[in-house]
Amino acid sequence: MDELLAGQVDYYRARAAEYDDWWFRRGRYDDGPEANARWDAEVAEAEAALGRFGATGAVLELACGTGLWTRHLARTAAHVTAVDASPEVIELNQARVGDGAVEYLCADLFGLQLPDRYNVCFFGYWLSHVPEERFAEFWERVGGWLRPGGRVFFVDSGWGRAHRAHAAVEPGSPTELRRLADGREFRIVKHYYDPQELERRLGALGFRITVSTTGDGSIIYGAGGHG
Repeated sequence: MDELLAGQVDYYRARAAEYDDWWFRRGRYDDGPEANARWDAEVAEAEAALGRFGATGAVLELACGTGLWTRHLARTAAHVTAVDASPEVIELNQARVGDGAVEYLCADLFGLQLPDRYNVCFFGYWLSHVPEERFAEFWERVGGWLRPGGRVFFVDSGWGRAHRAHAAVEPGSPTELRRLADGREFRIVKHYYDPQELERRLGALGFRITVSTTGDGSIIYGAGGHG
């Protein structure tokens, strides 16, 4: 497992320069006008849900990536602590967001130690990369990072057409084989959650989170509280 997780970090470091091509459906990720428009609509739906949620106060963002979500958090939060294991994506994030209210921390999320507590914990496209055997531990740590009355919002992969088109999935496997534009291959952890089952599991861990799916099912997002 340690080797798999180390390879997952290596993958996202190597993928930093092309991550946005996937998000914006450019180059080899261009699925054509109709499919791209469906994806854009799903992204807009998830972004609107985050806007309604209102990530205010002190916000912790895990796996901040290239800033696609940090830019939205910075508009509503008093302060954002943005954490990622890849210095390459942090550099891209800083260039995109350019906001003094965002503090960056380069750290392995599985070993992350934080002295502060937060009003909101946000993570985009991270939960699906948490190994099953560390699921409960991860959520326990999230609860420990939140202040009383703290809230959670997350976004992740659903099993809609957009993700089926870009994932090399082996049935029943908790991993995926990913290929970069230069041909290098990496195996990473990847789970696709059923929203109702995920709600049930989080409830058993003390989180009251509603998990929703966008129109085409390619994005899931959860919003709620702890305790």
